[in-house]
Amino acid sequence: MTTAEAALVARTTAGAVRGRREDGLTVFRGIPFAAPPVGEARFQAPRPPRPWDGVRDASAFGPPPPQEAGIQGRTGVPDAPTGDDWLTVNVWTPEADARGGRPVMVWIYGGAYKLGHAGSPGYDARYLARAGDLVVVTLNYRVGIEGFARIEGAPANRGLLDQVAALEWVRDNIAAFGGDPGRVTVFGESAGAGSVASLLAMPLARGLFGRAIAQSVPGTFFSDALARDLASAIAAEAGLRPTAAELAAVDPRELPEAGAALSAKMGERVDRWGQVAPTVTPFSPVVDGEVLPVTPWQALAAGAGRDIELVVGHNAQEYRLFLALAGLLGKVTEEQAAGVLRLFAPGGEAGARAYREAYPDADAGELFERVQSDWLFHIPSLHLAEAQLAGGGRAHVYELTWPAPGMGGTLGACHGLDIPLLFGTYQADLGNLLFAGVEVGEEARALTARFQTSWTSFARSGDPGWPAYDLERRLVQVLDAEPKVVPYPEETARRLWEGRDFPPLPLLGG
Repeated sequence: MTTAEAALVARTTAGAVRGRREDGLTVFRGIPFAAPPVGEARFQAPRPPRPWDGVRDASAFGPPPPQEAGIQGRTGVPDAPTGDDWLTVNVWTPEADARGGRPVMVWIYGGAYKLGHAGSPGYDARYLARAGDLVVVTLNYRVGIEGFARIEGAPANRGLLDQVAALEWVRDNIAAFGGDPGRVTVFGESAGAGSVASLLAMPLARGLFGRAIAQSVPGTFFSDALARDLASAIAAEAGLRPTAAELAAVDPRELPEAGAALSAKMGERVDRWGQVAPTVTPFSPVVDGEVLPVTPWQALAAGAGRDIELVVGHNAQEYRLFLALAGLLGKVTEEQAAGVLRLFAPGGEAGARAYREAYPDADAGELFERVQSDWLFHIPSLHLAEAQLAGGGRAHVYELTWPAPGMGGTLGACHGLDIPLLFGTYQADLGNLLFAGVEVGEEARALTARFQTSWTSFARSGDPGWPAYDLERRLVQVLDAEPKVVPYPEETARRLWEGRDFPPLPLLGG
């Protein structure tokens, strides 16, 4: 083996892997961090990877976990490989040298806890790794029924347990790839941010990372009773009981159809599933008392993240993406707005009146979007920062307000816009919609540079480049064509939700 060939090889605890040199980086794809979760391992906690002899080729992404059909490429690469090795990591490093000691960033994808693949083009980490001269790791974790359905004979939150196993792999192996296992930052968006928040609260994850970035934290965490009821409904769609033994008899690639069938009906069961019903997402982390003892807000307020530095934030018009995908932009009726205000505003009818009084010039569509953006992303993200402060920790808060240029700019700073801006992948996945029909201009590129500088600086030093949040000044980094630091821009919404807790969503009744 020549010196150049040897530089492409790294040794893990399971065996040696060979990467490829690409664009000034060494890239390794599809490295198993756990054994395939099939057969006896189906619906169980992840198990160590099977060792191999020789040097394993690590040039291709591993297959995505089984999942239902998604939107805008969020399920991953259409031509992704197939197979059972779903639990893999990918590494972008300037140099696979054990003497490197570079900071490490570990990305956790979103997708409503039912979609996602680390091999999606939108998560190509080459630009981020180069911009920060650091190591970036992306990982697959089980989603949907495989990862989050609360079934008998299986641990709760298997998708979160996969993430812990991947972080343990980073701890034990990343030095061989030029990374410092003592300087690990986890970061994720949407369900990935909910996962980051969960990891902050999980005893099993303590000591595996020292910094965290949570982009658009969703407030949906299920009570055990709600999760079990949803799992029963999913299993019933397949004509089965919600047990690991019965569900394991169904091919993992066919089982997501049951979850999709339930999703299509959830909106009709507000009486039973409450606020989660309109989300058409029957999966979320479960506050089971063991894997996830309490919600992230409770855990951080009690000091669980005191020694972990945190960046958290959201986009200004989060819910507008979902309006566009549902064909509702400009079409929301007054009746629809009244319904979601009663359901989602804190305090029911009183909260609905408070929203109308706080935003007197807002039409039905704006109110429909506003209250759901606040309930699902804005306030949970802000409260995560405030819980971190209450527990003696430090947090930096941001808001992205720059509007996506696609669709004539009607999408605003919608959900998911931060992904192509952070990774610089404007024509991939959701970027195909958010930048559709326009050239990527200087404003977008400048924002990408700002994202990448702030995120990688935080991973390196704990300083993203703006002041920490506090309850007196409430300073927030606003990311726009002209970035600025101002008091929290959504002050009206913050006051409407003051004192609001985010407990696990309950099961309402029969």
